[in-house]
Amino acid sequence: MTRTDTQTQQAEWLQRNRQTLAHEFHRISAALRLYAHRTHPQAAPEHREADMAAQEALAAAATQPPDGAAPPALALLCESFGLTAFERDVLLLCAGVELEGEVLAACGAAQGGAGRGSVNFALALAALPGAHFSAVLPGAPLRRAQLVELQGSLMQGALRINEQILHYLLGFDVLDERLTELEEGGPHQLKQNPMLVPSHHAAAERIVALLTDEQSDAENLIQVVGDDDSARQAVVAAACKQLGLRLLCLRVVDISANPEERKSWTALWNRSALLHDLALLVCYSDDDPSESVKAAAALLRRLEGPLFVSSAEPVRIAGRESFQIDLPQPTLVERQELWRTALGPLAPKSPGAIEVLAAHFQLGAQAMAAACDLARLASATPAQFPTQLWDACRQQARPRLSDLAQRIEPQSGWDELVLPDAQGQILRALASQARHRFQVYHKWGFSQKTQRGLGLSALFVGSSGTGKTLAAEVLAHELRLDLYRIDLSQVVSKYIGETEKNLRRVFDAAERGGAVLLFDEADALFGKRSEVKDSHDRHANIEVSYLLQRMEAYSGLSILTSNMKGALDSAFLRRIRFIVQFPFPDPAQRAELWRRAFPKSAPTQGLQWDKLAKLQVAGGNIRNIALSAAFLAAEHGQPVSMAHLLHAARLECAKLEKPLSDAETGGWT
Repeated sequence: MTRTDTQTQQAEWLQRNRQTLAHEFHRISAALRLYAHRTHPQAAPEHREADMAAQEALAAAATQPPDGAAPPALALLCESFGLTAFERDVLLLCAGVELEGEVLAACGAAQGGAGRGSVNFALALAALPGAHFSAVLPGAPLRRAQLVELQGSLMQGALRINEQILHYLLGFDVLDERLTELEEGGPHQLKQNPMLVPSHHAAAERIVALLTDEQSDAENLIQVVGDDDSARQAVVAAACKQLGLRLLCLRVVDISANPEERKSWTALWNRSALLHDLALLVCYSDDDPSESVKAAAALLRRLEGPLFVSSAEPVRIAGRESFQIDLPQPTLVERQELWRTALGPLAPKSPGAIEVLAAHFQLGAQAMAAACDLARLASATPAQFPTQLWDACRQQARPRLSDLAQRIEPQSGWDELVLPDAQGQILRALASQARHRFQVYHKWGFSQKTQRGLGLSALFVGSSGTGKTLAAEVLAHELRLDLYRIDLSQVVSKYIGETEKNLRRVFDAAERGGAVLLFDEADALFGKRSEVKDSHDRHANIEVSYLLQRMEAYSGLSILTSNMKGALDSAFLRRIRFIVQFPFPDPAQRAELWRRAFPKSAPTQGLQWDKLAKLQVAGGNIRNIALSAAFLAAEHGQPVSMAHLLHAARLECAKLEKPLSDAETGGWT
């Protein structure tokens, strides 16, 4: 409820609220003195008639707020929790001993001086009018919502009013300290985007409609599901702002696993949500521990008031119905508009720059703003800003998949690749298609023909060390993209559905930044589909089919490497755009690999490339031998020589279980 529009109205309301409390405390004091006269008539018999008359006068003089004015806090509290007249008086009794000396003195007199001003349920049931025992039951509002706190036994234990309720009665809108840190600006700050795209604005309007529809179940929570956690929070924040709700955010990982602590927090929330027009957003993440997820489900089953769940996938909470709001990724046009807003006067001057950013990076408004700030700080001159902005977008889009994928920082360029001309041309064509996807798919309209087959995929086939991974690095470096090598041992799971779930996480996260995905030794995952003989075969085939669909739909570049092309499923081969054979290097190529294995700054002496080229090993082994020889030379304080290379070659070939022949190493020393 909005209590005031101006400071004057606020002051007037506070004055009326104080008068109401003073009136009620006088009434409670009179009831206590009447009880004292009944139980201790010898104490002050001459005051009995006066106290009875005073109580009747106070009851008759109960004031009502002027027309259109906000009711006092006591009336709002009683209405919110459905308190009976007796429950209201119990609350006033506990508040009176804290705030009003008259109530404190009357309370002591009612207990013959033994209570020293403390109150309990026994006194309330005996002294207050309209008493009923059901008010002290655990399920009644006073105890269920912890409006009062009981210390000790039920009847004789001391009663104290909850501090938050005491503040509320006085007219102060003060949250419990356990909730203030969940507010916007606290440790779990809600990330509300500066603007909502039309599709997300429609989702916020849907939430408003659900919460204002009298026919919808108010006890149902609303799940907002989508890939962008900041966008989910922004949509909920926008809806709550329109509804006048104060939104708090709670992470699943912060929910206590202790049932008693959850019970206390539940009472705190249910009480606060009613009094302060609160809404709660419970935020899930992919790496939430299972015990935290179970604790969150147990908590959500008992919470009241407007509740939201933010998650990448729908969450099932047994015993609690929910509405699901699917939050789509902003469209290409929406992302372009977000970029224009985020960049403002910093927008790159080159034509189509914003369109390329919007097409390549699926970022939300918050990530775009952060990328602009990072690029601006990193740019020494305006000319550097476009390049820094691209790199900042990569950083914002970088998926957190340390358990499923390894990020490789691409450093190698075209000059480090030694391949036949045919293979080099295929790789350059692959880079060209990756570079011009936006122009062909979107500007020229090829994406409007079909959404299938737009993914850019390549298969690199060749024996170990022939340059497959190096070629992937070269492509990522050329395109200024992140390169992720997928750890298949972490992706593939024996449990049904887990492999698909892990792959979904990989592709969905990589989609935000168009990262290059490298599936090393992909025949282990993309192998031939088998004849279905049991449930394991059927599940394996489902995994392969799922991978086919994701690779076709993935907007970035996915690269598969394999030592055996024949081990791959034929359906993959039909759908792969490029297949590059990495042959074992011939003598001329090996000589070139030896030349490029040594940096210009490395000291060498008497190296003979034609003789080194006789050693029949692949490029990866050549790099290993060169590096090992460099360490040997450094140990002896000498430049790298043929003798060092011979010793290193023997070590490498022993590792490979490959015998060295005189034809290969003859004349090295």
